[in-house]
Amino acid sequence: MKNRNILVSGAGIAGPALAYWLHRNGFHPTVVERAPGLRTGGQAVDLRGTAREVAERMGIMPRLRQTHTGARGMAFVDRTGNRVATMSTEVFGDSGGPIAELEILRTDLSRILHDLTRDNVEYVFDDSVSAVAQDDDGVQVTFERGGSRRFDLLVGADGLHSTVRRLVFGPEQSFVRHLGCYVSIFSTTVPVDRDGWELVYTVPASGGRPGRSAGVYPVPSRDSAVALFFWGSPPLRYDRRDVAEQKRILTRAFEGDGWRIPRLLADVGTAPDFYFDSVSQVHVDTWSRRRAVLLGDAGYCASPMSGIGTSLALVGAYVLAGELAEAGGDHRLAYPRYEHQMREFVTRAQKFARSAGGGGLMPASRAQLWIRNQSIRLLPYLPKSVMSRGMEKVAHAVTLKDYGNGHAA
Repeated sequence: MKNRNILVSGAGIAGPALAYWLHRNGFHPTVVERAPGLRTGGQAVDLRGTAREVAERMGIMPRLRQTHTGARGMAFVDRTGNRVATMSTEVFGDSGGPIAELEILRTDLSRILHDLTRDNVEYVFDDSVSAVAQDDDGVQVTFERGGSRRFDLLVGADGLHSTVRRLVFGPEQSFVRHLGCYVSIFSTTVPVDRDGWELVYTVPASGGRPGRSAGVYPVPSRDSAVALFFWGSPPLRYDRRDVAEQKRILTRAFEGDGWRIPRLLADVGTAPDFYFDSVSQVHVDTWSRRRAVLLGDAGYCASPMSGIGTSLALVGAYVLAGELAEAGGDHRLAYPRYEHQMREFVTRAQKFARSAGGGGLMPASRAQLWIRNQSIRLLPYLPKSVMSRGMEKVAHAVTLKDYGNGHAA
């Protein structure tokens, strides 16, 4: 077996999942993460299609079901809180519709993957890659907190703003495509009914202000709920390290709006898990350069609009580790095979996200908002193939190979 020592940058979802399969296949992964510990916050994530099969092979499905958020559906409300349209998991089931049958908080999935790997994988928190030098025999990696180490291979699983991608492939602006909106997510103490319904209030564009939506996602097992905000905007110039500036941008975008928005914004200042970013996709012509390769959002982010980013990460991790094992660690064979296996899945997911658009959450007019509500009311009476909008085909775009690693021990 060649190239056993592998550095994985990023301890979100893709990185630990890859580390699990690398270890199972006889490699020695090290995971480096810029944050001082596992990142908290983020929205509920869906496990769809082939990703469920990966989770089964990892042996984590029982824990995933235990941490299921209890989501029953999404209810769109008016300014006074009256429900004007609903989408229920009972209607969609596992058809691949916009409401997934199995949703868990990203924080919970991250913890499950870390628990699964921490005894067999070296984790280095509060550090990051600052320089990369590749040669015919390996990769010399310099770290921000000092020192350097040599590895056989390098994997960038460090998200939309990937450091590995920037150092190895080029500047971010060459690969990240803005989809015309922003998202913010954080914990809130706003009282909500813990009945499994996500409430969403939408304001159509008017008076020069873009369409926008604010939502509250209840988590039955916790005292707090999750607040979500989506709003239309061209690319903004701001410091990604300046959280205070990001909070001001969010507050300005929803200033003066009704429903529970003033109360939600009042929690922004003290939110311990504030998240803010553009809704974007990542397009890279090829996901590998010599000994370095990209995984998950770092290489092919489909955006939150796809509803399938977590599935891309889990399936991509399984395929990348499996192809490395099947090639005896020879990255020259494994990397192209990994890309061949995953490319159609990625293409479909990104196309699906673009076709979904933001009209549902960021309508351009009151008429468009009315059409959205009427369309949602019709969904229960439509064939499942129409309700899923093609999601089922996207989620099952990859047929998993066995790679000889079987199921979790």
